[in-house]
Amino acid sequence: MQPTVSATEKVVTVVGIRFRPAGRIYYFDPQGQTYRTGQYVIVETVRGVEAGRVVIPAKKVAESELSDPLKPVLRLATEEELRMMLSYKSKEKEALVRCAQRIAQHKLPMKLVEAEYTFDGSRLTFYFTSDERVDFRALVRDLAATFRTRIELRQIGARDQAKLQGGVGPCGKTLCCSSWISDFGIISIKMAKEQGLPLNPAKISGVCGRLLCCLSYENDNYIQAKKQMPQIGTILETPSGPGKVVSINVPKETVEVMLESGATIQIPAPQRREHDPDPGPASGRAPSAGGACCQTCRLNPHRQDEPAAPSAGCSCGSSGTGPCPRCGSQSGCRSGCSTKNNTNLHQQRVD
Repeated sequence: MQPTVSATEKVVTVVGIRFRPAGRIYYFDPQGQTYRTGQYVIVETVRGVEAGRVVIPAKKVAESELSDPLKPVLRLATEEELRMMLSYKSKEKEALVRCAQRIAQHKLPMKLVEAEYTFDGSRLTFYFTSDERVDFRALVRDLAATFRTRIELRQIGARDQAKLQGGVGPCGKTLCCSSWISDFGIISIKMAKEQGLPLNPAKISGVCGRLLCCLSYENDNYIQAKKQMPQIGTILETPSGPGKVVSINVPKETVEVMLESGATIQIPAPQRREHDPDPGPASGRAPSAGGACCQTCRLNPHRQDEPAAPSAGCSCGSSGTGPCPRCGSQSGCRSGCSTKNNTNLHQQRVD
């Protein structure tokens, strides 16, 4: 679905071009021509004339969404240009070997990753990694004399290296960065903590040695789910008595509660609704105003701000089977144990 554009905002027609598999998509001006997805076109870039593949057909976008001035699509690539591109593509591995020999001769601390020709062979780019700054001016002169074309050396990071070389991740599938991720997002150790993952570098690092990109996939869902669950330290009423929440399991929607006896049990996590106040761990109370009562969701179905409806059961849809942990009724919550009655019973037990 295309974003809505106001009537007063200037719009332009663009096509999306990609130069590498799973690479970043760049917008170009089609200049009134129609290009289909999958076609190769010749475009003008800041680095010169290059060939790219159309991945997004012509569409209209607001001019304010463009970060750089649009460069034009010159024309559709001819069959001869496509054959030339394949010919130079087949020479890249040989160029990589010869460049590695020159690097060894110059004794430079560089690790070659990939070589890339432009479609017409006018420029040869070598990608490399290094832990320090490298003075490769003499190497460039040597390579230019060897390959008789314009030479460009580009230093890249560990993530870009994994993207270019590809591979298989710990999950057994092709690396996300080399198959579909076009731009690297911000990945932090806080995401692993939020999801309760072990803070072991071997467990949460990818083949590049950096934090796994997939840590960000479900992070927002974990944050939203935790907002609806009791925090660690909250006191909950359970069928076995009151206890303190010591851990939360978001995928299973359960919480682990430590009872006064020291034993721990797992119960379904009470879901806090929008109008419920956030109790916080310091309040020492569960999100439910009257304590846990329903055997299914552990919430009191007859809150102070809602009319009692003993015949309807709990708002979670449970019929309330089993004894109520507060009033002791064998018919469960359907007996109508309101917050007021629970309070009176509690006072009688204390007296």
